[in-house]
Amino acid sequence: MRVIRIANVEHVPLGPAAAVPGWTGGEVHRTRQPIIPEGESDFFNASVVNFQTGAQTGWHRHSSDQILVITTGNGTVADETQEIEVGVGDVVQIKAGENHWHGATANGYMGHITITASDSTASR
Repeated sequence: MRVIRIANVEHVPLGPAAAVPGWTGGEVHRTRQPIIPEGESDFFNASVVNFQTGAQTGWHRHSSDQILVITTGNGTVADETQEIEVGVGDVVQIKAGENHWHGATANGYMGHITITASDSTASR
């Protein structure tokens, strides 16, 4: 067993991110804090992803289900038919293969824990 203190996990910059629709505030960024890094579990990967105001993932899909647990701020999760606002404490299940995006809003930041299967891959 191990205990991970998220506050002590290094923020790894992910470079420029996609901006939310209608964003005019310039370049946006996000960071990742690996809490169960690739190879540390036979079954899961987990990270905290922190989106600055206006940042989102861009459209993508995963080969496994993805679970998001919103930990800070407010944001949006979207699939091809809907956009839903989410906040702290909300849990989102995204089915394997579902085309989606998630991130902050144009007015604020968001952080979430993401959990996927250890062999999951993401594609655009």
